[in-house]
Amino acid sequence: MSENNKAILAAANAAIAQGNYEGFLSFCADDTKWTFVGDKTLNGKDAVRQWMATEYVEPPLNIVANLIAEGDVVTALGNITLKDKDGKASDYSYCDIWRFRGDKIVELRAFVIKTEIKDETSSAA
Repeated sequence: MSENNKAILAAANAAIAQGNYEGFLSFCADDTKWTFVGDKTLNGKDAVRQWMATEYVEPPLNIVANLIAEGDVVTALGNITLKDKDGKASDYSYCDIWRFRGDKIVELRAFVIKTEIKDETSSAA
């Protein structure tokens, strides 16, 4: 089951990378619950759809460093870059904990931290 859940998450992420948000949502249960720790909770597929419509102006650049699976849970560690409506990019590091029921995503607990890329050449020695 663990390897199957990793494959499902990889396919879902590939759909997002192609801008196919409905394709991604097809991997989610109707009663999916997404908690962005310290920020907000989205209840249901429609809430996730509305969130994606505002947050994913362009498909995000998502670099997954590690996928760790056990039982019905897959943990993803990585970095993501999102562009806003003005084209300004913001970078984040994340740890996402995805829970599955059968072959559907039923829960996400996302720990997301905005990161700043610093120009090391501008620091004084």
